[in-house]
Amino acid sequence: MVALTKDRGTRVRTGEYLDEPVAAGKKIFAGAIVVLSATGYAEPGATAVGLLARGRAEEQVDNTAGVDGAVSIRVRRGIFQYANDGSITRANITGTAYIVDDQTVAATDGTATRSAAGEIVDVDADGVWVWFK
Repeated sequence: MVALTKDRGTRVRTGEYLDEPVAAGKKIFAGAIVVLSATGYAEPGATAVGLLARGRAEEQVDNTAGVDGAVSIRVRRGIFQYANDGSITRANITGTAYIVDDQTVAATDGTATRSAAGEIVDVDADGVWVWFK
């Protein structure tokens, strides 16, 4: 490419919403923690290593009968409240939350068995506020 010589209509994404192709055989419920597996397809959060947390599912998507990428899911990035496995306290604020399942986070990676969800922003009686960046 050469340098511009006229105005360019540069496309933009705000980064708040992502559309991710869903892995074969997976069903993701609205509100779930969504991750990308090593193959790059969206799945519900689970205890596993090598997952990339993407954010919160904005809808329910069922790809249980489809192949990889047959459907996509709308994912929102931001700060969302999830269940506390009981290990996260206010002392963990600014630390990393780790994925236990599609609605639960923990203060540690277990015995190197959990992937990071995001930053712990707050903790209250209803759960843990996690920032999915």
